[in-house]
Formats: sequence, structure tokens, C-alpha cells
Amino acid sequence: MVARIATAAFQGIEVLDVDVQVQMAGGLPAFSVVGLPDKAVAESRERVRAALHAMGLALPPKRITVNLAPADRQKEGSHYDLPIALALLTAMDVLPGDEMTRYLALGELGLDGTLANVAGVLPAAVHANAKGLGLICPAGQGGEATWAGGSDILAPRDLLALVNHFKGTQVLTAPEHGAAEEAAPYPDLADIKGQETAKRGLEIAAAGGHNMLMVGPPGAGKSMLAQRLPGLLPPLAPGEILEVSMIQSLAGELTEGTLSRQRPFRDPHHSASLPALVGGGMRVRPGEVSLAHLGVLFLDELPEFQRATLESLRQPLETGRAAVARANAHVTYPARFQLIAAMNPCRCGYLSDPAQACSKAPRCAEDYQNRISGPLFDRIDLHLDVPAVSPLDLDLPPAAEGTAEVAARVAAARAIQSERYREFQDQGIRLNSQADGDLLDRVARPDEAGRKLLVDAATRLGLSARGYHRVLRVARTLADLDQSDGVTRLHVAEAVSFRRVAPGRGASAANF
Repeated sequence: MVARIATAAFQGIEVLDVDVQVQMAGGLPAFSVVGLPDKAVAESRERVRAALHAMGLALPPKRITVNLAPADRQKEGSHYDLPIALALLTAMDVLPGDEMTRYLALGELGLDGTLANVAGVLPAAVHANAKGLGLICPAGQGGEATWAGGSDILAPRDLLALVNHFKGTQVLTAPEHGAAEEAAPYPDLADIKGQETAKRGLEIAAAGGHNMLMVGPPGAGKSMLAQRLPGLLPPLAPGEILEVSMIQSLAGELTEGTLSRQRPFRDPHHSASLPALVGGGMRVRPGEVSLAHLGVLFLDELPEFQRATLESLRQPLETGRAAVARANAHVTYPARFQLIAAMNPCRCGYLSDPAQACSKAPRCAEDYQNRISGPLFDRIDLHLDVPAVSPLDLDLPPAAEGTAEVAARVAAARAIQSERYREFQDQGIRLNSQADGDLLDRVARPDEAGRKLLVDAATRLGLSARGYHRVLRVARTLADLDQSDGVTRLHVAEAVSFRRVAPGRGASAANF
């Protein structure tokens, strides 16, 4: 007889079926796990043995073989502990086999039989619900699993409680539905004094989902501006909440089954490695670009990141996904994020200040700026100069207009875009920053005066085709902020003012 129960493997955000099969046969006593298990899965033998011993059970003196099918797919992670234990208990006639085939199980076992949280419960619950199966998961993640909509969810604290439930001596209560947290209060834009041009750029970036680069000396307020961007963005829609939370679940970052309408804001240190930023590692975990999906990725001190790490951003910025290729797998995570980057004009940061600039200027600025490649620079829609704030600005009273007022204009502009791109949402187009090709030409074509200005500016600045279209996208967003049906010369002029010559193409410190 072969006992079996369903569980799951994860390949990126995709959930794959795994059939846990247990056979007990005559012969010398042995306990082996086959089916390409990694070290964590192979060690499950000892955790399962100890958990059964804590319940007062011992494995029979037989040859026990656990097969994780399909056998040609790598199995990684400790979440196989629980399904292996349940399949063993079924083979020992402790649990009913017909009941076990109705569930998908995952969870890590402690030596005392308690169940510890594992990554991936939410996507596993969605997968189980789609296949008409119930779910068995640790108690701490029952609330998380309820978001998938399934009704048959068991979330025991330990293995003994689960066994007693199936024997009828104990009833497991249904897990409580996890709470949906409202967006936490954000820092107010009114706290920033001066920097009116930078605030305008931040509003445009929020309205159209545009990537943005801020260049300015230390203490100019670049980080403060970036931290206030999430407050300008509308909260996540229900479908987006589930999409973001599935990635967080795979990364093990969901706590107490609570989902949030708050858009992600990730700000990795410039020492972050390439796998940490785009994903990878032993188990190909999601990187910062995926954890920032539908939110903001803030990269401070941009030139200080490793060159290869920065270049790896080019594909996610264009496609909205991070593809990690390995010899035995090709894993893809969603990564439609908004890049906000900040940098000093040179290494010391005081290039435009004659009293503090180093003696190597302007050569030091050219070397520092050239750490950002032209192709990456070209993919950033808005380039903002953020000058130092003067003492006179600091002495001013708080600004009359704060986050709430700007967020209202952003919401109105996004509502226009939502209606405009309604029929293209299945193609992933919801904002002006995602429009391209014929669609962009149709929705953002400027009037005759604007067209002439754009062609002249593109010629003088030497813009690439990508840069040309980025200006059009920004101009369309400016028109939406003005509630204008068409793109005019004024919109094109303001969009061009946020475009700079790329590093390494004759850019001076003044016009970078």
C-alpha cells in the first residue's frame, strides 16, 4: 500500500504540484527520502521521527521510502515536513487515507511536534482552492490562508492536535480571517521647505508612475522627498493586495496573516548584491525589485551600487518582471516597480559649491556620473536637480500644500489614465509610464507647436528613440494633471525640462 498526500513546490510565484508518497515494505529497517530533495528536505527524516516520538509513536521496523513526485524536480525547503509526517501516519493506519487525499499540506515540524511557519502559504492556499482541495498549514498562518477564499482550512498548533481532529476527539476551529491594515500615516510633504521644483517632479512621478532620478548635494532633501512618494500614491486595489502579498508570502515577510493596502517601499543599501536586488540565491528567492512590486524601489547613492547590479535593473524596468536563469530552472517574479534614485553630483557632493568642492573638479564629477550607464539613465523618465536649501527657505513657515492636496490631484490624474487604458489592462498597461508604440502615439501626440518643440529638443539633446518616447509619456501625464484632453506645447516644454543629457555624452555638471 502506498499512502499519499498533496503538497506544493514553488518556482518563482508559480505553484507546482508535488505528490508525497510513502511505502512501508519488508526488509532491513531504513528511512529514505527520494525525489531530488535538498539538505532541508533530507533532514526532515529526523524532525519527523522526533515529532512522532513526542506523540508516543515510533516508526515500525520496516523499509520506509518517501517519494516526492515528480522525481525530476528539485525539492527545497522545510515545508515538506508536515506532508511527509501525515503520509507516514496514513501508512501506519493512524490517519484515514481517503481524508488525506482531500488536502494539500505544508509546514515545518519542531522536535516536539509543533508546527512552525513556512514561506509560501498564501500562494499554496490559492493553488489548493483552485484545485478544490483543503489546506493544512501552521496555526500562525491560518489567517493568511483564509485570504485565498477556501473554506476547508485546518491550522493546528501541533501534529497531535491534527491527529486528534481526524480521530474525532478534538475539533480544530476555523482560523480567523486576517485583518487588512489600512495604509499607515506617511510623512507629510509639507514638512519639506523649499524644493518646489523637486516637489513638482514628485507629483508628476506619482501621477504617471514614472521613474525618477534626483541629483543634488548632501542634505538637500532627496531622501525626504523619496520617503513621501508612497503617501501620494493611491492605496492598493483588492487584486493588487493579493498579488503583492503572494510575493511577500514567498519571501516569508507576512506576519500574523495580515495583509496591507500600503504600497511597498523598499530602500536597499548600496552594498546590496545582485541576487539581493533582482532575486536569486540557493532557492531563487524574490529580490528587492519583486518585493517592491506595485510600489517604490528607492536606491540612494546610486553610483555606489556595483555596476553589474545596476545593469541588472534594465530588464525589470522594461518588462515588469525579474527573470532569474539557473542551470536547472528558469524562475520569473513580477517586478513592476517605480524606481526612485538619488545621487550626489560628485563623490564629495559639493561640485557646485566653490568653497567646498574638491580640487579635482570637474573631472571627479564626470568619473562619478559615468558609473551610471547611458542605457540605464535613458530608462529614467524624470531627471531632477535638487539644489541645497538656503537658510532663508528653512526659516519659512510650513508649506500650505501638503501630501493630502497633492495626492488628490494624483488620484484624479490616475482616474483619467485608468479609464483611458481600460481595454489594455490585460496587457499590463494602466499608467502613462507603461504606454508605448502606436498606443503612445495615439494618446500622447502633441499639437503642432508641441511637436515642433519636441523634435527640436530631441535633436539638440541627442535623445534616443526611448528618450523621445519618455518625454511624450511625461507630457501626457502633465496634461492629465491639468485635466487636458490634448498634449500642448506647454506640457512638452515642461517634460523636456526634466530631461538631461546622459553621462558620458558631453554632459557638464550644470546640465546633468
